[in-house]
Amino acid sequence: MRILSIDYGKKRTGIAVTDPLQIIANGLATVSTSTLFDYLKDYVAREEVERIVIGKPMQTNGKPSENMARVEQFVNRWRKAMPQIPIEYYDERFTSVLAHKAMLASGIGKKARQNKALVDEISATIILQSYMESKRLR
Repeated sequence: MRILSIDYGKKRTGIAVTDPLQIIANGLATVSTSTLFDYLKDYVAREEVERIVIGKPMQTNGKPSENMARVEQFVNRWRKAMPQIPIEYYDERFTSVLAHKAMLASGIGKKARQNKALVDEISATIILQSYMESKRLR
C-alpha cells in the first residue's frame, strides 16, 4: 500500500506518493486546493493508500503559521469522510527552501525554478521522504 503526502497551500497543493513497497517517494501532482478533496477521493478509489501525511505548517519559532487553520479544516473534513485512511501531521518547516535547493542542484533552469507548482510537488516529496526516513530510524 502507498503513503501519500500533501504540501497544503492556500491556492495550490503539492502531492507526492510512495511506490506500493514504500521504498521511494515521487511527486504525483500539484492541484488547485479547491479541488484537492475530490482529487484525493478519486485517487484512493483507484490506488491502495495506507495513510496520508500532511505538512504541519509551523513558523521557525515553533508556533503554527497562518495556514494551520486551513490545514486543520481539511484534516477534520478528511477524517470525517474517510476514517479508514488515517491522516497525520509531519513538520514541513524548511521544505520549500529544500525544494529550491534540490531544483538548483539538479540543474533545472531559472524559468522552471520559478514554477511554484513544481516547488509544491517537490516540497510534498521532501515531506514524504523525511517522514519515511523518520519511521525507519525508529
